[in-house]
Amino acid sequence: MKSENETSSADFILLGLLSQSNVHKFTMAMILLAFITALSGNALLILVIQVDPSLHTPMYFFLCQLAFTDICQTLIIVPKMLADFLIPGNPISPAGCGAQIFLMLTMGVSECLLLAVMSYDRYIAICNPLQYPILMSRNICSVLSAGVWMGALVDALIHTLFTLSLPYCGSKDIDHFFCEVPALIKLSCSDTSQYEALVFVSSIVLLFIPSSLILASYSCILSRVLRMKSTKGQQKALATCSSHLTVVVMFYGAAIFMYMRPSSYHSPEQDKIVSLFYTIVPPVLNPLIYSLRNRDVLRAIRKLFGKCRDFQQN
Repeated sequence: MKSENETSSADFILLGLLSQSNVHKFTMAMILLAFITALSGNALLILVIQVDPSLHTPMYFFLCQLAFTDICQTLIIVPKMLADFLIPGNPISPAGCGAQIFLMLTMGVSECLLLAVMSYDRYIAICNPLQYPILMSRNICSVLSAGVWMGALVDALIHTLFTLSLPYCGSKDIDHFFCEVPALIKLSCSDTSQYEALVFVSSIVLLFIPSSLILASYSCILSRVLRMKSTKGQQKALATCSSHLTVVVMFYGAAIFMYMRPSSYHSPEQDKIVSLFYTIVPPVLNPLIYSLRNRDVLRAIRKLFGKCRDFQQN
């Protein structure tokens, strides 16, 4: 009995997104709808890219990985979040919390780097089209992809180990809907200034620098597009890039606001809303943005459903 009590006292408690109320039930329904939409939309996007040979290009190679990270991110957060909606005060063990931090950081950092790589791909395609087959060859894409995932894994491992090594001698109630580094830092009873400096430096490397490179890439792209003589070419280039830029602004803006502020400027309510904009919202919107605003993907989806219909009729 003593060991069980000691184990339970070590557990964290996720307080969730909202308290019990009518709004709570509405929010739960919206989160469940977002969960289904994100999984089905990203799964369909991956399926279409895999089965349609015309989409076997570097841009869709990285888009497929982006959809994969969105699926994983949704599965890591939402099931536990829905369980906490149904049974408030559900405990989560330190190991479970650490696993959630590690997996979320891996997917979050990989998305940061993938968006930067995708902007580089668009820059080469529009500004250096003749060199595109060389600069974005299959080998180079594989190296870029490996670099993205290795960088994400290393960063996630470092922050997970640092966060779990902090002493938590007070309240174990995490005023958040998932285990996130800033929320856990606030619970620590030790001086976390050095670790906060590490978080800030890694945020500069993984958020500020890639977002600056993305903005520089799109500045060059916009300059090139405006010099195009073909109106149709301008529209196609702007449509492709505007989809990507919409995701970039939403994701990077929220993540920079979350991770590049001192802990003294964080409030639980604000952190929860900001976290939604880079954990729940992007997996829902990404497949919609990249499919509804992309003629190639729409054509591939229609082709896939046409084959399914013909198969059923036969």
